[in-house]
Amino acid sequence: MRKAIGFFFLVFIFFLQQFAFADSPEKKIYTARNINPHPPVIDGNLNDPIWEKVSWGGGFIQRKPYEGKEPSQATAFKILYDDKNVYVAIRAYDDEPDKIEKRMSRRDDIEGDWVEVHFDSYYDHRTAFGFVVNAAGVKCDFVISNDGNNHDDTWDPIWYVKSAYDEQGWTAEMKVPLSQLRFGKKENQIWGLQVERRLFRKQETSQWQLIPQKASGWTSHFGELHGIKGIKAQRQVELTPYTVGKTQRFEREEGNPFATGSSSNFYGGLDGKVGLTSDLTLDFTINPDFGQVEADPSVVNLTAFETYYEEKRPFFIEGRNILSFQIMGGDGSFSRDTLFYSRRIGRIPQYYPETEDDEYLDMPANTTILGAFKITGKTRNGISIGIIDSLTAKENAQISYLGQSSDVTVEPLTNYFGLRLQKDYGKGNTILGGMFTATNRNIKNEELNFLHDAAYTGGLDFIHYWKDKTYYFSLNTVFSHVRGSKEAILETQESPVRYYQRPDTDHVSVDPSRTSLSGYGGTMNFGKGGSAGLRFNAGVTWRSPGLELNDMGYLRRADAIMQWVWGNYRIAKPFSIFREVSLNFNEWMGWDFGGEQIFKGGNFGMWGQFKNYWSLSMGMNRQGEGLYTSALRGGPALRWPGGWNSWIFINSDSRKKLHYFMGTFNYYADQNDSRVNGVEIGATYRPNKALSLSISPFYEFNLEELQYVTTEEFGSANKYIFARIDQKTLGITCRLDLSLTPDLSIQFYGQPFISAGQYSDFKDITDSRAKAYGDRFRLFTDDEMSYDPDAEEFYVDANFDGIADYSFETPDFNFLQFRSNLVLRWEYIPGSTMYLVWSQGRTDFSSVGDFSFRNGMRDLFNVYPQNIFLIKFSYCFNL
Repeated sequence: MRKAIGFFFLVFIFFLQQFAFADSPEKKIYTARNINPHPPVIDGNLNDPIWEKVSWGGGFIQRKPYEGKEPSQATAFKILYDDKNVYVAIRAYDDEPDKIEKRMSRRDDIEGDWVEVHFDSYYDHRTAFGFVVNAAGVKCDFVISNDGNNHDDTWDPIWYVKSAYDEQGWTAEMKVPLSQLRFGKKENQIWGLQVERRLFRKQETSQWQLIPQKASGWTSHFGELHGIKGIKAQRQVELTPYTVGKTQRFEREEGNPFATGSSSNFYGGLDGKVGLTSDLTLDFTINPDFGQVEADPSVVNLTAFETYYEEKRPFFIEGRNILSFQIMGGDGSFSRDTLFYSRRIGRIPQYYPETEDDEYLDMPANTTILGAFKITGKTRNGISIGIIDSLTAKENAQISYLGQSSDVTVEPLTNYFGLRLQKDYGKGNTILGGMFTATNRNIKNEELNFLHDAAYTGGLDFIHYWKDKTYYFSLNTVFSHVRGSKEAILETQESPVRYYQRPDTDHVSVDPSRTSLSGYGGTMNFGKGGSAGLRFNAGVTWRSPGLELNDMGYLRRADAIMQWVWGNYRIAKPFSIFREVSLNFNEWMGWDFGGEQIFKGGNFGMWGQFKNYWSLSMGMNRQGEGLYTSALRGGPALRWPGGWNSWIFINSDSRKKLHYFMGTFNYYADQNDSRVNGVEIGATYRPNKALSLSISPFYEFNLEELQYVTTEEFGSANKYIFARIDQKTLGITCRLDLSLTPDLSIQFYGQPFISAGQYSDFKDITDSRAKAYGDRFRLFTDDEMSYDPDAEEFYVDANFDGIADYSFETPDFNFLQFRSNLVLRWEYIPGSTMYLVWSQGRTDFSSVGDFSFRNGMRDLFNVYPQNIFLIKFSYCFNL
């Protein structure tokens, strides 16, 4: 294993010595002008005389598709400032003004022709604030960090913009309050500056300061903005109280005091933003509400691992890059491992009480967030700071029995704390950072003893760039320490993340007397960056058996070491029939901490866009034979056959009113014991500039001969029961976006979802590591297994004495779910919003494995729905 890792590092050190990178273009400079006390009127027309006091900036150069050439259409800009604001005027010339694409949409979901300006007001060559507007006046804003590696469009500052058009093309006029920017305490300011334009009909991008596509980094290549003098940090105090009126309608259940058919409540809270200094901002929320947030997609998870859901709540997604500490970037099963996974805050309560006959349960859907705050920013000394602290309430479920109610605690009072620091040196070429998290629970109920009392994680990260940031080397390390009762630490040892109880390994073992557990992990890699030409990286990542991040972070699996090599070659300039083409290759191998190889594989793929603006992606993946350490849910590892996976997707021209995509993916195992076939199609139709309709159905067929069912005890041994599963899944994602103005929109999301699984050919595992596939299991005979359809139970007579030795429920399932949101959003003044929301959910489950689209859709929409109606009103006070 060590030799393999060493070999790949030597190979890529050789590559590092071979490839050089041309110098970046000479930096441009634009000089702004102070206009106190006569600011322009922001109407998009650029006819205010004050604009004549400053010269036009121009000389834009095409970046895509023909890098270095003159743009098809010219662009020019001006920048003014006063004590309170920065003003930007942009003229986008167009000799075919009737072809300007003016698409209306919701904020940040921008399409059509647009222009954007980026300010590196910290002048740290790593961070930038972006402001974008399209020809229809729709605005978008974002924060760029880590020199372009992180792009956060959830940042929603208060700023003002208007667009207009005439016979020369179209124009944009912006006013950006200095209170929304962060800058150092200097008399003479120098900021990084970039102005960019997108010409939609030609998919062409042009820039004031050209950033070559082969260049690594983004902000570090900006031009410079001079002339800003004597500005001071503006006081920023934004308080946004909100009120919510909410009504729920659901099925009435006779005798159940909690299922009365309806409920209504009225509540409120407060969000705030305070500029602590010119560098640091405090965001806080008290009793937050996220009723307008889109529902999570439906899934059926048949693995031992937790499903990962993306964060959608505004407070937690805004500025999340500052609090990010991923152990390993990129894609794949290891890439989501992180010290901070914000979905832990306000999670579904972790204890679910058992109920007896005639008992009714009222279970909270989520843990209440009492309050949370974040402090983020970057000091003048180059230290990036991110702090988050949140307190969630003690949650009780109610149980009613014969008219008497009692409370059961299902989640304790919990505090979550995170601290992230980074310091850059040498104009951002060297970055050193660290993170620490703490989760503390106030556990006073015996039923919650399976939870950790306290959990601490931390890490250090280092990255160094050289040759104009063309090459990089990075290293990060993490640690964890959890404490709790013997029950809690025993559950941690035996969880699917690590399975210490596996009988076929000697490098870990269960210790039921432990009251704490510690672990470590990390990643080391080096490579060549850029967005065109040759890119590559190679590295190794590791997770010790005792690593535990899942109190405040996310960890899919511990006890693993993985080595990888990745390479990519992208041709960015049009040639032959292509506008651009990208080819990539991957190779990986993995071991556990006992030194045993558990997986290996590789893939290659390509993506290309044709000159007619259609695109094609395809590839093939080879997964070698390996050891599936979680297949038996704590039993010995199961030798797993290798297999081939392939995919191909085609997308039509997205500039058209009607565009669509279609694709298929397929997997076939070497032993013909497993296959997956899936197809996805989708279409989006824009009948006019304001309305977008889309539909995307998907279907997947999964045939698996070795699907885990249950573990049963027989005598002194465990019986690991598996079966063949025939699973079919169908979903249809529907969306409607209607933007009446840039500030008033209606959005609909809905997804009916059907998944049915039928089990057959039941078997028990006899020799999970056998070389021959057929020696790993034994099929049950009709003489030893019987099924009772009334009880929906299988009975197994393991010793053939005519008496059942153990039994298990039928694993067949038919899962039906429909989730939808209809949201009207009106930002009636910047920072102040009204929402009208209708959410509907329907869910049904049965132990019938037959799949029928017609019957499934009928049964799904015959399920009594749960409807939620709410109105949310907020008003922003700028103090």
